[in-house]
Amino acid sequence: MSTATVVRFTSAGALAGARAVLPILPGTVAFGLVYGLLAGEKGLSAVQVAFTSALVFAGAAQLLALELWRDPVPLLAVASTVLIVNLRHLMMGPALLPWLQGLPPTHAYGSLFFMADESWAVSVAELRRGGRDAAFLFGAGSCLWLVWIAAGLAGRLAGDISTAVDAGGLRYLTVAFFVALLAGLWRGRGDLLPWLLAGGVAILAHSSLPGTWHIVLGALAGSLAGAARERHGHG
Repeated sequence: MSTATVVRFTSAGALAGARAVLPILPGTVAFGLVYGLLAGEKGLSAVQVAFTSALVFAGAAQLLALELWRDPVPLLAVASTVLIVNLRHLMMGPALLPWLQGLPPTHAYGSLFFMADESWAVSVAELRRGGRDAAFLFGAGSCLWLVWIAAGLAGRLAGDISTAVDAGGLRYLTVAFFVALLAGLWRGRGDLLPWLLAGGVAILAHSSLPGTWHIVLGALAGSLAGAARERHGHG
């Protein structure tokens, strides 16, 4: 699409974006329920679960933050982890510049606030089809955002599950969910090096450093390797 193409921002476009993510919503609900349940086990209230889901809106980052959650909360480690995991958005956003650069700042940045992997993917597909309504991204993202908050809150309000699942079961649930998430993100052999590097650095850091900094360092190593791969066009 040429940057000279006229871009619209209409309610019809937003509704089209919301419809595009409908097939994705069951997975979002399941993920949100798990987050709410695990957050409850960490002692977060229903208000805190809803607030974090609304403000952060990043499933993988929120689950990683739960892994770091202690009393007192290691604020620097949590903030660093969330930042590093979401650095990919710096590369995702420019792909939508043909839509965003012609919008008022409130529309552009408001849409980017609601951007997630799923809404970004359907929006890029719509842009490549020649779509001219930039509200598509806003509609897709805000729909996922509302469902994500509701699912997390529902999971938290389901109550304490420690009587039904022991601590080992909860750890297994967390690991299994991350494995399933990784499987969905796999794009081919080009992902192998960043993933192996992230895992290797995390394991080494876990054995040599106190606390939970191994998560931050592993995420940083994998993110830098992935960024270098993208920069040089490998994978």
